[in-house]
Amino acid sequence: MAPFGLSALRSLLGRGVGNTPWQPPESSWSRRFGLGWESPYTVRYASNLDDGPDHGMPLGGFGAGCLGRSPSGAFNLWNLDGGEHWFGSIPDCQFALWEQQGEDVRAHALATAPDRDDTDPSGGTPLSAWQWYPASTQGRSTGTYAARYPLSWTHHEDVYRAGVLCEAFSPILPGDYQRTSYPVAVFRWQFSNPTDQPLELSLMLCWRNTVGWFTNTDAAAEVHFRDDGSPEHNYAPAIGRGEGQRNRQVDQPGFSGVLLEGQPSMPLAEGEGQWCLALPDDLDGVHVMRCSRWDPSGDGSELWTPFAADGRIPDSNNDRASRSGEQASAAIAVKFTLAPGASREIPLVISWDLPVTAFASGSSALRRYTDFFGSSGSNAAAIAAEALRDWRQWREQIDAWQQPVLARMQLPEPLRMALFNELYDLCSGGSLWTAASPADPHGRFGVLECLDYAWYESLDVRLYGSLALLQLWPELDKAVLRSFARAIPAADGSQRPIGWYFTQGRGRVEADRKVAGATPHDLGAPNERPFDATNYTAYQDCNLWKDLASDYMLQVWRTFRLAPTGEDLRFLAECWPSAVQALDYLKGFDVNNDGLPDNGGAPDQTFDDWPLQGVSAYCGALWIAALEAALAMAQRLQLDLGLDTAAEQRRFGAWLEQSRANFDDLLWNGEYYRIDAESGTPVVMADQLCGDFYARLLGLPPVVSDARARSTLQAVKEACFERFESGRLGVANGLRRDGSPLDPNGTHPLEVWTGINFGLASYYRLMGESKTALAICSAVVGQVYSGGLQFRTPEAITAVNTFRACHYLRAMAIWGLWATDTGWERIPGVAER
Repeated sequence: MAPFGLSALRSLLGRGVGNTPWQPPESSWSRRFGLGWESPYTVRYASNLDDGPDHGMPLGGFGAGCLGRSPSGAFNLWNLDGGEHWFGSIPDCQFALWEQQGEDVRAHALATAPDRDDTDPSGGTPLSAWQWYPASTQGRSTGTYAARYPLSWTHHEDVYRAGVLCEAFSPILPGDYQRTSYPVAVFRWQFSNPTDQPLELSLMLCWRNTVGWFTNTDAAAEVHFRDDGSPEHNYAPAIGRGEGQRNRQVDQPGFSGVLLEGQPSMPLAEGEGQWCLALPDDLDGVHVMRCSRWDPSGDGSELWTPFAADGRIPDSNNDRASRSGEQASAAIAVKFTLAPGASREIPLVISWDLPVTAFASGSSALRRYTDFFGSSGSNAAAIAAEALRDWRQWREQIDAWQQPVLARMQLPEPLRMALFNELYDLCSGGSLWTAASPADPHGRFGVLECLDYAWYESLDVRLYGSLALLQLWPELDKAVLRSFARAIPAADGSQRPIGWYFTQGRGRVEADRKVAGATPHDLGAPNERPFDATNYTAYQDCNLWKDLASDYMLQVWRTFRLAPTGEDLRFLAECWPSAVQALDYLKGFDVNNDGLPDNGGAPDQTFDDWPLQGVSAYCGALWIAALEAALAMAQRLQLDLGLDTAAEQRRFGAWLEQSRANFDDLLWNGEYYRIDAESGTPVVMADQLCGDFYARLLGLPPVVSDARARSTLQAVKEACFERFESGRLGVANGLRRDGSPLDPNGTHPLEVWTGINFGLASYYRLMGESKTALAICSAVVGQVYSGGLQFRTPEAITAVNTFRACHYLRAMAIWGLWATDTGWERIPGVAER
């Protein structure tokens, strides 16, 4: 399919009129507008997050905060406080459309009827005077929602005479470290008149002033343990706080709009700043109306009655500051006439400038976009002006970077769809992207492991999930690894309880937060001091984990070798000292001096509810691959930069020789590798050779022979995929050779982990078994996008339609499909910028 430009949009809009249904764009996820879900996946643990299936694509730049408009038309995702999540209905944040032809008048808010206003503690019926858009049913479609991140489309049908299509996007542009950070959403409305009479139309956008809402009012943010043993902190945003808010009209060259502001502190606090609603000021034949203030707490009739009657809204520029208990909404509307057969395009922009994201103890950071717009919190209009000036160029650039994926017809369309849509997490996964500094020229970056496990860039998880970031925004991938490089030498002796022991009934066991030389599990949490206070998670003692140092080494060498911008020796040299320290620390767990670190019995690797004892296949294979990477790194640094790495080469070389000699002897059972050397656990572990996958991906000597790799993959395929629910769900983590569970009540072994499945599929693909790779990916993608899990992809799904840990970082491992095919075209723009 050709790039999806203006002519294509108009063509699709036209085909959506009359009896021919509108067709969603290629490689997009789609669903009938407002159609309910019969049996979506539900959460496995009561304490884990489950917002329900009405999730759409997020809008906004990385680290800028985001909002989401759902397949039912509601704006219901409000992740505007860095690292925090608020999902709720604000009914007056909405588009509406009025239409008149002759005596026939139609007016609807362009969302299905809300059952509540989540900002109103009284729980009354919201905006009861409004007419809401009818939801689709099995027998009637009133429209279609489609998404191919960062693009989404909402097409309306069988309600208005006009053809109505809205395309929404933000400038998410690979390799562009400026525009990808912008806090802005563009809504490109397309209208057509298929009738033989003129149509009058009026499009309205109304918006609540939420300045000051998205900050945590719980200063303590006390940490406690969930029922699954994981830590969490309290989050109490200031939803509904309205005192001091004011709205006013704004006119600047290029646009007309409305600004929504608060009463700023000095210095500016988290959540303070501006919103802006804007449209171009050069739209011929269009009447623009602006209502700077109306009250959304009543039935909404002061705005809806005139709009429903003749498409008008009260024209006002009332900038009075709200008193305590008051709420203030604003609206902007554009009215025009469409002649028979005519079409019209109306761009509308929503921008926000909330420059500060705060952490614990008064610490805070400026968001990345402030490098380009300043940190005063008064630049929402400037952001909107640039969007209205450049949105067409942004849209063309999105077409350009998506085209190579769209053109890869060997990949089934659902998987091409998922390649795009799984990138959503870089925006809505609590992403943190700070302003630049001399030490961090692109800022510091992090994405939460997930919203339930709310700590940044879990290193074991990003071994899989960062394959997307590496290929599309490699400088951000380097920024994350530099943060780990700084953290490895640090120490924090403060004691905290380890949650796993509570779940096992073993009482209180405490451990140091961070031991010097240990590779941290994560870069900290949004309620503390991320990047500086690491190892937030306390489910296990991360200082004892046996995969993290190997994960770090492999990611550093991977980013050096595979970044589309080319090899960066300076980056390699920056990471080398910490990589050496990390491997030396991990070797200290080789209790029997066989060259291989030993797992200690308590879960001490990414499967952190799954005990391993002695040398394990998973950690041992990663260790061997990491030593190969370390030797390759040492040689390059000595050859190209003149660093003396001879001692490290001798040490790592000796460990490698010993490890290779013992790995197969200890673990190979003639068909596949035993899960570990000492527990006797009789299961086939699906991801046992992740280290071999990484070695092969990076062009290093394989960890195991081709014959043993293929034999292992065959056993995994039969036991964990084909004999687990007949392959319909994906690959289970670990089953007996006959496909039966070791423990019918087990947790990790019986779960299908989305990211592990995508990583495992990439391994199959690398070994030439593309059919199996695509079957695995198709099973997982099918469950996610048919089970109401779109744009909140979980870590794990089960055979009883439950999930755990939504918005999970590891799922971006699907980009391993792209990384493992060297014949595929590079994404345009990444290497050039």
